[in-house]
Amino acid sequence: MSEKIVLPELGDGIETADVVNLLVSKGDAVEKDSVLFELETEKAVVEFPSPQAGRIAEIHIKKGDTVKVGQLLFTLETDGEQKEPQEKEREKKPEEKSEEKKKQPEEKLEEKKEDLKEPEEAEKVLKEKETTAESVEKSESKAEPEKKPSSESANESAEDLLPAGPATRKLARELGIELSAVQGTARGGRITLDDVKSYVKQRLASAPASEKAQVAELPDFSKWGPVERKPLSSLRKKVAENLSAAWPTVPLVTQFDEADITELEKMRKKNVDYVKEKGGKLTITVFVLKAVVAALKAFPQFNASLDINKGELVYKQYFNIGVAVDTEAGLIVPVIKNVDDKSFTELAVELTELSKKARDRKVSLEELRGGNISVSNLGGIGGTGFTPLVSPPDVAVIGLSRSKWVPVWREDKVKARLIMPFSVSYDHRVVDGADGVKFSRFLAHELETFQELLLEG
Repeated sequence: MSEKIVLPELGDGIETADVVNLLVSKGDAVEKDSVLFELETEKAVVEFPSPQAGRIAEIHIKKGDTVKVGQLLFTLETDGEQKEPQEKEREKKPEEKSEEKKKQPEEKLEEKKEDLKEPEEAEKVLKEKETTAESVEKSESKAEPEKKPSSESANESAEDLLPAGPATRKLARELGIELSAVQGTARGGRITLDDVKSYVKQRLASAPASEKAQVAELPDFSKWGPVERKPLSSLRKKVAENLSAAWPTVPLVTQFDEADITELEKMRKKNVDYVKEKGGKLTITVFVLKAVVAALKAFPQFNASLDINKGELVYKQYFNIGVAVDTEAGLIVPVIKNVDDKSFTELAVELTELSKKARDRKVSLEELRGGNISVSNLGGIGGTGFTPLVSPPDVAVIGLSRSKWVPVWREDKVKARLIMPFSVSYDHRVVDGADGVKFSRFLAHELETFQELLLEG
């Protein structure tokens, strides 16, 4: 028998993926859970296992294809031991199907009877809501009669003819909503206050899609010279989508600061070989991770997420930190879980392993999720500072830049000190400016007094 293999759900918000490598050919025999192909989804390359044993009858995809959830990938010839519900349905005897057909009219009649009850109940509810809405609107209209704009003509406009009370019209005007765009749910298509509010919520929820639709068409660049077009990878598409959604959503503020890491650097160099023997690379980022945990404990609003729909802040009692890794495919941010429970050596080893997996595109989706805040270290590349963007549901991100030796006045003398500039970007809806400064100063203090970090961890 034939088994249709389709692309299953890949995770929240993931609808497509790119086929990066086909590992089977037509006619190949495969075992259950043997890998059929690799696909790039979000920021990871994922292996796709066969749901059962069989022989590849048809391959409906090729390397480089973008596949969607639910799309047919392979046709697998199996021994027929396992049958899906759909196949069992197709194999039913004709007499069984005819019996089902006889039952269908009766079932439909029962459904219609049930449906007939619903409008009556709905009508009662709508009448109650309408009565309440009308009483509110009447009371408000007495206190504040509705005035038409002076620019209106004597004839009533289309907006005026729409069934809606003064309170509803006032709310629509304040929100800049045209009533003609709102679907009325009360009797006779009357538009209520709830209808206007629901319309606004729907508009907000679909804002990213509408923004995409408003992007201007590019000109034909080939008129001025030769061009080359290359399709975006799934990673680059995901990055573009996330940043496009984050930029208009998060009111961003960036606090710039610097830390004297002279003593920290001395200690780091002393322990590089020891950590290397354990399989890790001891970098400044490792110390920053521990310092960030201390700062998050002191300022819990940085370890939170904003639930705008419920009007709540979700404070997390765990400390998972993402670390940006520069790869050939783009920026990937694996997450180190429970940083507060791990030593410097353990963090160095885990960060080294995750970074390698990210560069090899072998990091799993689970290793990319669950972060509370991220650290991006561009010091190895260069630059004096940058403004990292916050990626919701995080409320902050930390950017590290290249350290440099500068003359500093200390103890009545000019001394050479290693200074590391860094920045903290945060969601201004959650974090006030004063707290942003306090957080960055606290972080700098932790790095400058690393002995305390050692005693704590």
